[in-house]
Amino acid sequence: MAFDEDLSEGERTVLLLHPHWKTVLGPFLFVSVVIVAAAVGEVLVPQGRLAAPARIAIGVAALAIAIGWGGIPLLRWRTTTYQLTTRRLRLRRGILSRSGRDFPLIRISDVSFQHGLVDRLLGTGKLTVESAGEHGQLVLTEIPHVERVQAILFQLVEDEQARLAREEN
Repeated sequence: MAFDEDLSEGERTVLLLHPHWKTVLGPFLFVSVVIVAAAVGEVLVPQGRLAAPARIAIGVAALAIAIGWGGIPLLRWRTTTYQLTTRRLRLRRGILSRSGRDFPLIRISDVSFQHGLVDRLLGTGKLTVESAGEHGQLVLTEIPHVERVQAILFQLVEDEQARLAREEN
């Protein structure tokens, strides 16, 4: 897996996620409306000398709107990753410039989840990770299969604590 290249020795990826697909549902629906509006605009352009430039302008405007309000959120979704490893929780995001945060599992003190009715139907939710240190609490929204992720993260925290206890003895 490409994400394993920059892990420390003995560390491996357990789970690699992107935000839930519902984060791009709104932009997708908006782009669909823009495409329909552009098609209607193309049909309603009256015949004549300026018909071709008007149709080109409508197409260019629709394309610009689709890229701006559809393509960018899709790229943002695709370039945001949540990676659970055997030693840490890694967050990475950014299209052109990247940013990231790592949370060592040993510093995590509590993991909880929350989801409402719609989130339960879609299989997503909010994951809250309590951590010792200056940042305290991390809230991740739109996590797919949030209950499973919470259970895996909790188990990884326990495994890491047991590993460190064995190393101390």
